[in-house]
Amino acid sequence: MPASLTPQPRGELDEARQLAIEKVLARVRDITQHGVDRSILGTIMADLKSLATRREWWSGERFPAPPEPERQARYLISEDADHRFALYLNVMRPGKLIPPHNHTTWACIAAVEGAEVNRIYRRTDDGSRPGIGVLEEDHVVVVQPGMGVALMPDDIHSVQIEGCEVIRHLHLYGRALETLVDRVVFDLSAGTCSKMGIGVPTRRALAS
Repeated sequence: MPASLTPQPRGELDEARQLAIEKVLARVRDITQHGVDRSILGTIMADLKSLATRREWWSGERFPAPPEPERQARYLISEDADHRFALYLNVMRPGKLIPPHNHTTWACIAAVEGAEVNRIYRRTDDGSRPGIGVLEEDHVVVVQPGMGVALMPDDIHSVQIEGCEVIRHLHLYGRALETLVDRVVFDLSAGTCSKMGIGVPTRRALAS
């Protein structure tokens, strides 16, 4: 087998992945020093997509799919000591549905494998009544390899995994999910909203 086609040992893969992550996060820290707008999120998204193209870095060997009947496993890949710039790998099975919610921090999502349907919403009430939150669907983004979605702190989206394929997607947040205590989740049919929990527990990659 030619050297270029020889699979890298796990240790070398991990080292290459870590170096690439550190390079991307250093750039993200630099360009977000004075805040974030959609243009800056576009730059972050391009870098995240480049990480997502390396499918061998995010394999099921290190990041297994959740056992049935679980629908989601979320792995922490990197996080700064002050809980900023948190990178996760989400591994989700078909049938997973995350209702409309915001993040209260910026977020970028890029696909490694598989597709997730992101519905983006507009809030049509003024937010003045506690527990009331009325949404209108604005557009749909299918996040699949080569595609992503970038969200500002107040943007609202839902996530649905359709089809029959387990998906692997990278999620990069301005702050770690575990610190986001003011996220809001919406009930479309009832026109209500409430505080959103963390959801599934965050995992670590399997050890070498």
